Amino acid sequence: MDFEPLNIENEAVEFDMGGSGEDDATALDLEHPDDSYDIFDDDLVQSSNSTRSRDDLASGDPNLEPYEGMEFDSEQASRIFYNSYARRIGFSTRVSVYQRSRRDGSIICRQVVCSREGFRRDGGENRSKRQRTVTRVGCKAQMTVKKQSSGRWAVSKLVKEHNHELVPPDKVHCLRSHRHVSGPARSLIDTLQAAGMGPSGVMSVLIKESGGINNVGFTKVDCQNYMSSSRQRTLGSGGQFVFDYLKRMQAEDPGFFFAVQGDFENLTGNIFWADSNSRMNYDYFGDTVTFDTTYRTNRYRVPFAPFTGWNHHGQPVLFGCSLLLNESESSFVWLFQTWLAAMSTRHPVSITTDQDRIIRAAVGQVFPGTRHRFCKWNVLREAQEKLSDIYHSHPTFEAEFQRCINMTETIDEFESCWESLLQRYDIGDNEWLQSMYDARQQWVPVFLRDTFFGEMSVTQGSDNINSYFDGYINASTNIQVLIKQYEKAIATRHEKEVKADYDTMNISPILRTPSPMEKQAAKLYTRVVFMKFQEELVETLAYPATMVDDTGSETVYRVAKFGEDHKVYFVRFNVFEKKSSCSCQMFEFSGIICRHILAVFRVTNVLTLPNHYILKRWTKNAKSGVVWDEHTLGLPNDSQDSSAVRYDNLRREAIKYVEEGAESVRVYNVAMDALHEAASEVTAAKKHGLGVLQSTSINCSQQLQSCTVDQDKKIKELAAELDIASQQCEAYRAKLLAILKDMEEQKLKISVNIRNVRLNLRS
Repeated sequence: MDFEPLNIENEAVEFDMGGSGEDDATALDLEHPDDSYDIFDDDLVQSSNSTRSRDDLASGDPNLEPYEGMEFDSEQASRIFYNSYARRIGFSTRVSVYQRSRRDGSIICRQVVCSREGFRRDGGENRSKRQRTVTRVGCKAQMTVKKQSSGRWAVSKLVKEHNHELVPPDKVHCLRSHRHVSGPARSLIDTLQAAGMGPSGVMSVLIKESGGINNVGFTKVDCQNYMSSSRQRTLGSGGQFVFDYLKRMQAEDPGFFFAVQGDFENLTGNIFWADSNSRMNYDYFGDTVTFDTTYRTNRYRVPFAPFTGWNHHGQPVLFGCSLLLNESESSFVWLFQTWLAAMSTRHPVSITTDQDRIIRAAVGQVFPGTRHRFCKWNVLREAQEKLSDIYHSHPTFEAEFQRCINMTETIDEFESCWESLLQRYDIGDNEWLQSMYDARQQWVPVFLRDTFFGEMSVTQGSDNINSYFDGYINASTNIQVLIKQYEKAIATRHEKEVKADYDTMNISPILRTPSPMEKQAAKLYTRVVFMKFQEELVETLAYPATMVDDTGSETVYRVAKFGEDHKVYFVRFNVFEKKSSCSCQMFEFSGIICRHILAVFRVTNVLTLPNHYILKRWTKNAKSGVVWDEHTLGLPNDSQDSSAVRYDNLRREAIKYVEEGAESVRVYNVAMDALHEAASEVTAAKKHGLGVLQSTSINCSQQLQSCTVDQDKKIKELAAELDIASQQCEAYRAKLLAILKDMEEQKLKISVNIRNVRLNLRS
């Protein structure tokens, strides 16, 4: 195989030498497994500032063709773009060579080639007797990308010429890199197969649903293969391996939870598990959840689906894992209900999934009060298939389509832009576009900004799915390897969190302003979150705030960047409560206050962040003060019915006791004496058995009743004091408003007098 020599002075290079079939397209590294190429992304392609801007791409380059120097946010984004380009041109792609850094093992160079690159190896004596079709003809078309010091990836070599005919648009869906059975298609196939329909009938339905065979996204053979595998979709010998692993983990970790749908001996349902760390993580960071079905497609051997979120450093955090052996609506309902039970039945604020109708229905049943978002990453991936004809016949459409979705900042702006697209390209009757427009409130960013999703900016908006296991699972991963990679991913993620904790606690950030608010934020936030806050604070210098309305209790400010008066934001500010709301809704979406509100705080002399703008989940102490109740670690409601719950309750109290006991030497000595006394009582209780326990229980019950009476009395006293304080506040507020009103009247009188004096002087 021909390839460009790579600089390997300090690096390691690994090659795919072209195996016996097209399946072996990706060079595999067992120590650092890499994800496969068949994952599409959106809005990730960016060219370098020196040659072409993001707006240039968005405005519609004739063919969105690659060129040397073009930059991408990630190596994955470059593969996605090249595969999208290949679909429009008419060829298939595969990953060929990649280069790793000797310093940290990360990939720093990647080559993506035409699938007909190179020549097939001669298998010698062991070659198959069946004559294989010649698919590799030495085509040299390829794109090589290298990682830059900035962290972005740039095209270092590009060959566009092919030595074979390209595939016409009506047959491009048959090419390997453009074929896959998507999650929604799998659910529909499962439903039709359960009703007794065969492959031909299923394909007929799919063709009709998709608006033509070109839009299905895979061939009849793919459909037959999937239906055949689904009839045998069990873990096989790996099932016992999983069961043994889950039982062993439960024995080692009292907080470990797992559940199997149906009979494990004849496993046809789903499997769910979560360790104690995942369940505690949910207590700290469970406000937003992603159900990641990236590995659900039939390119992956194991239908693995984790529940994830974001920790206080903005890193992916795990809330549990599942194996999807059954993809019916009832099975997803069971899975979500089981996960919710393991997470103390506390519903998240928001959940992100793919747009599958089956998953959508299950989420509606189990999470009725949770904001459900479709992953935009998946929506635009599906658009590659459903709109392939439009993309090919109208090369500028894709860029305009993504700009309409990602760049519009108000609902009216989006609606106007969408309608303009439909009219300009005469696609108002496209069924898929109509269905996605009907569901726009669940995936278009501008409709989702009023809900917390934990992303650092409004424009991030699920551009890339929060995948905890990126780089650990690929198309060759079987169930035994999955468990090992699962443990490896957890260990690596934990190391990264510990490193981020260390950096936050031991490396003081550099302050860029004399603002007391910046100093306050540096003490409160983790490094990553503080840097984002600091960016917003510094930007306020370029954003003047002008008062446009004042009702007395609430003031409205107009905020716009110098020189960008066309891009205006409005901030409503309550002077008494120090509460603001901005039209950009960044705080509602990310939990980090925006530059527009900070600009208003600057002109109104609010020098420190009010407490209601500091989300604990973003602070250094996000994981302090555990608030789990007796329902958290198990299905039993009575804490004495579950050893896991008893274990966690004791651990929680012990941690609290240790933290308080270490405050001073005197408190430490008292704590140690109390521990010795408690240890003696525990030993005595174990010796005397139930009698002592019952006696202790009675005494505790009497103490609890006495304590409850005292608490009720105290609560009533505090409530009365609160009422008095509220009345006083209202009186003060009324007086203050009267004073403000009187001041306005005085200002008006003075203004009238000044005007009269000026008139007299003129006369």
